[in-house]
Amino acid sequence: MNLILMGPPGAGKGTQAENICIKYHIPQISTGDMLREARKEQTKLGKEAESFMVAGKLVPDEVVIGIVDERLAKSDCQNGFLLDGFPRTVPQADSLAQILTRRNKKIEAVVSLDVPDTLVIERLCGRRVCGDCGASYHVAFAPSKKEDVCDKCSGGLIQRKDDSEVTIKERLRVYRDQTQPLISYYQQKGLLKAIDGTGTVKEIGERIGKALEAVV
Repeated sequence: MNLILMGPPGAGKGTQAENICIKYHIPQISTGDMLREARKEQTKLGKEAESFMVAGKLVPDEVVIGIVDERLAKSDCQNGFLLDGFPRTVPQADSLAQILTRRNKKIEAVVSLDVPDTLVIERLCGRRVCGDCGASYHVAFAPSKKEDVCDKCSGGLIQRKDDSEVTIKERLRVYRDQTQPLISYYQQKGLLKAIDGTGTVKEIGERIGKALEAVV
């Protein structure tokens, strides 16, 4: 099964992606993972991507798309894949469709986790990380036993800069601006599976499973 997983930051994509991949025996492919792998393998496109990343610049679409093409050619994608974080724009979606057509493949479903901004902000603003060992907590959903102190190593808990409310609102604005046209794009193709991303991990997973039943 060839899938795309979409959703705003804080939607819980990582957890759901892992569960989907285990269930359908397919690899999870994220843009970040692909870029890191291409750099590590020092492919031609990997070296090109590295030159932009080292300079602190965004990797151009044509390079990312080439790396996606290379990744989808690997043997572990033979029976399907889950794309996470790609495509982000309609032009990228068009390029992906061309890649898959050349490989006699197609996207079978696009799972979009719908989570209200207020909940995303609550989830992300409440995250805390131990500055010493990296353990993760949440002030509301998974608090440490002692406020601002790590249960594991007694280190101090901190809030990452990108988890501040101002930063999260900007990330959400960018996501909505980029992704809304993409949601319409896949909706028109009859591929979009809009999933209520509120509730427990199990409840959300069950909704996704039900939506994909008709695709399998």
